[in-house]
Amino acid sequence: MLKQIAWEIKMSKVVAVAGKGGVGKTTFAALLIRYLIEERKISPVLALDLDPNSNLNKLLGVCITHTIGEARELLKKEVPPGMTKHMWFEYKIHQAIVEGKGFDLLVMGRPEGPGCYCAANSIAKQSIETLKKNYKFIVIDNEAGMEHMSRLVTQNVDCLYILSDPTPRGLETAHRMIGLIDELNLNIKEFYIIVNRVKPERTEELFMLSEKKGIKINGIIREDEYLIEADTEEVSIFGLKDYALSLTDAYRIFEKI
Repeated sequence: MLKQIAWEIKMSKVVAVAGKGGVGKTTFAALLIRYLIEERKISPVLALDLDPNSNLNKLLGVCITHTIGEARELLKKEVPPGMTKHMWFEYKIHQAIVEGKGFDLLVMGRPEGPGCYCAANSIAKQSIETLKKNYKFIVIDNEAGMEHMSRLVTQNVDCLYILSDPTPRGLETAHRMIGLIDELNLNIKEFYIIVNRVKPERTEELFMLSEKKGIKINGIIREDEYLIEADTEEVSIFGLKDYALSLTDAYRIFEKI
């Protein structure tokens, strides 16, 4: 039994999604979760939405009632008698988990308020690390930028997808994020630049631009009317048509995981 547990812990894989605001990180993370459940038959996947402006739950078709942020605020106040801060926070973390079909979702929610959060963040980070060991795959949807990544999640990431829009500035921003990996002391085994919402007729032009700037593009996701339609009608990612361009392009990218 102990060998089995040790093997499962060893096999846990962390995949994170980063990028500037508005490039489609949350949709990309949701597509990855659908891929892992439907194509890899992995269940449950742990989804961590670390963006204070949480939207991943909507794409996954579930409602949230509690968040990590709420628990972190309460941790700065009184802890029930007979419980350590670690015990109490782990209880609140489990209370915040939303169980979906094939996935468990944990949401950051509210951002840090005034005051020091060092102790609360340290306990939160340890609790999340303990929780992650129960899952084979962890998908992290980050807030814009990368500076926050070491605060509440491990610095150890197996695969980081850096999303960009199909613009020169977008590509440059994504490329700069790669430079932050060493600066922030993040241990990331693999990282890929993915360009989102690419018009099919602009693909060749995009790759010429990237070559000119010396920036390697590892994958593209084409602009997709079916994804726009699903978003407008508030359909979950599991309701997106199988032949949608965004889905087929994303699945092709995920095959490398």
